[in-house]
Amino acid sequence: MIRIRNLTKRYGDVLAVDDLSFEVASGTVTGFLGPNGSGKSTTMRMALGLDRPTSGEVTIDGRGYTELRDPLRHVGALLDAGAVHKRRRGHDHLLYLAQSNRIPESRVDEVLAEVGMTEAARRRAGSYSLGMSQRLGIAAALLGDPGVLIFDEPVNGLDPEGIRWIRDLIRSLAAEGRTVFVSSHLMSEMALTADHLVVIAGGRLLADTSLSDFVGDGESLEDVYLRLTAGREQFVGGGRS
Repeated sequence: MIRIRNLTKRYGDVLAVDDLSFEVASGTVTGFLGPNGSGKSTTMRMALGLDRPTSGEVTIDGRGYTELRDPLRHVGALLDAGAVHKRRRGHDHLLYLAQSNRIPESRVDEVLAEVGMTEAARRRAGSYSLGMSQRLGIAAALLGDPGVLIFDEPVNGLDPEGIRWIRDLIRSLAAEGRTVFVSSHLMSEMALTADHLVVIAGGRLLADTSLSDFVGDGESLEDVYLRLTAGREQFVGGGRS
């Protein structure tokens, strides 16, 4: 489980995240939605110890990320698929990550096969397409067989077949009892993938509810989302206030 309590982040005069509180439960896919600049990536970075909160906290299974020993065994994340040395081969990139977290070398080949990157594993990362880079990043997230997974826009660069693949993968990870937290701009994908939704705008929480309660009858996820974020009203218990 991921628990976020009164999380706030300021960059000078800019309030990026504003007193945000919610939980991401195990065994479900939680979709994290919001306009560009709403604070989604900043929230995920704070969850992973990459940015320090101005106030508040994020805990993963009761502990802060920086308190975790061998963190890849607990949390797998894809925030930036391009964050790989361009001259490093895909296999070697994963091998170095595995060695840093006491993960068996055999696991590298397992996750490369799982994401369909076995044949490309010996190529340098700089030669990868965006879709291949995404798959390598997903392989890195899966490397430690973690119970918590955080994906920021995981379908970026994937073709239709790849989008179906990542959708099925995310659903299967949640079905195994893992905590899966996914941000996306694609409402159609969230409608097919998410069980629960957290919606923010301007760094503030607008909705924290099941997909079925959020959409209701007769409206698409996109229609409700656009109306909610445009008005910055809060969604509460099947309604708005």
